[in-house]
Amino acid sequence: MQLKNLSTGATLLLPDDLLWSDEHAWTPAVASTSYLITGALLIQSAARQAGRPITLVGPADMAWVTRATVEQLRLWAAVPVSNATGRFTLTLTDARSFTVAFRHTETTIEAEPVLGFGGYLPDEWYRLTIRLMEI
Repeated sequence: MQLKNLSTGATLLLPDDLLWSDEHAWTPAVASTSYLITGALLIQSAARQAGRPITLVGPADMAWVTRATVEQLRLWAAVPVSNATGRFTLTLTDARSFTVAFRHTETTIEAEPVLGFGGYLPDEWYRLTIRLMEI
């Protein structure tokens, strides 16, 4: 699995065993309902054009990354989304590819040291959760 920064061309390899935890918890259809003054039900429905969440979660005993990877993700997540920045290509292990951005409405990255303490050296291991959205 890899994440490619579209503004710089830099690529970051991610563990293949990160799980897309909310892959089937989203639908492109959206609707709102209201009642008219006559009492009739009004349903307005459309297809979402973007915004599908892609949450990549590492199980406790696998999908570890180094602190250097966490720091690179943190730097990328700090960049606001615009036409020129904050956009990435996520390529999954099954070759599916998505244009994504970090979900700034939530905590974009969660990382904790595997050992539960320390974790200050660039090659120390971390458990990882990344929150992206398809754009």
